[in-house]
Amino acid sequence: MELYSLRVFQTVANEKSFSRAAEKLLRTQPAVSLAVQRLEHELGEKLIDRSGKELLLTDAGKIAFDFARRFEHLAVEMNTALAEMRDNSAGVLIVGANESTSLYLLQHIVRYRRLYPKVKVRVRRSLSSKIPGQLIDGELELGVISFDPQDDRLQAQVIFTDHLAFVVSPEHRLAERSSVSITELGMETFIAHNVLSPYREVVLREFQRHRVPLNMDVEMPTVETIRQLVQRNEGVAFLPKMCVDAEIERGLLREIRVEELTVARKVHLVYPARRALSHAARAFLEVVKGREMQREEGEDAATS
Repeated sequence: MELYSLRVFQTVANEKSFSRAAEKLLRTQPAVSLAVQRLEHELGEKLIDRSGKELLLTDAGKIAFDFARRFEHLAVEMNTALAEMRDNSAGVLIVGANESTSLYLLQHIVRYRRLYPKVKVRVRRSLSSKIPGQLIDGELELGVISFDPQDDRLQAQVIFTDHLAFVVSPEHRLAERSSVSITELGMETFIAHNVLSPYREVVLREFQRHRVPLNMDVEMPTVETIRQLVQRNEGVAFLPKMCVDAEIERGLLREIRVEELTVARKVHLVYPARRALSHAARAFLEVVKGREMQREEGEDAATS
């Protein structure tokens, strides 16, 4: 099987058009059609349903498309490995993270870039729930998520322990309080993140357990928009502490302890357990482990 035919088929599937695929590949439309036909003949299956107005993948086409993507990722890994063979400090590091977990990477990326300035660092924004699957499929080498995936195919290392902070505006009625009971929050308007997470479920369960209504009348797509609305006193929110540290220090937000709700947030660096990592990824793991050892030694010294 020729990888070229797979690449042509993958492009047609992505573009949903033979003509657009031909433009993208700088080939003629008949040449693109012929390459797909050859692939179908070789596999003995129709891959594309051409009967409708829009091209659709058959069941066999969906399987072939999935494998075509895997071949593409393997080709990237091969080129990276060859680059590393020529220059031990070069390569590409691809890490998957969502909006908030990206913050936990910053200190490690700064240190890593100083040690390996030739390595290109790409942080791909992705839903936390999708990152384990992307690691297993080879789309990512490393991922940062706020839960343990509990999958034997993956290794997970805690790189930061944070907590959910209940934050309000300085103008809010509770702003001068150091702590509140969860029963006092039934009349509040919560600005919620519209991305599902294990921590959102913990908060929901705790409010239900105490029979306190949780009024999530406003849902926003990013932590930044939630933070802005809380600062304007349009509602209150539970947000990762690291995401609001600067605003709390500057007095733009107030953190208040909720007596019945203490939620630790452990951030994990995740990577495949059975697949060899590139030099760039192995080096990043060493940087993270070294940073964590320094932090633990500092905490031990502070308590001794």
